[in-house]
Amino acid sequence: MCYVYILKCADSTLYTGWTIDLKKRLNTHLSGKGAKYTRARLPVSLVYYEKCLDKSSALKREYAIKQMTRKKKFDLINSDMNLFWRI
Repeated sequence: MCYVYILKCADSTLYTGWTIDLKKRLNTHLSGKGAKYTRARLPVSLVYYEKCLDKSSALKREYAIKQMTRKKKFDLINSDMNLFWRI
């Protein structure tokens, strides 16, 4: 199982990534050892995630989300469907 996730950074920007261990990856970001982008924008919070069957589908979904406008990303984050996935 893989996950695609969106983080909201301290400066209100959004970061999208993928992982096989969501909790571990979030802790890595929070500890300042995650992506270079998030290291400079701590703290971050998990605002969205999706389960994917495999790495290939996770990478495709990550790319699709990264191509979205900021408004579309917030629409995705705030969608009714997302209420099930929030932790």
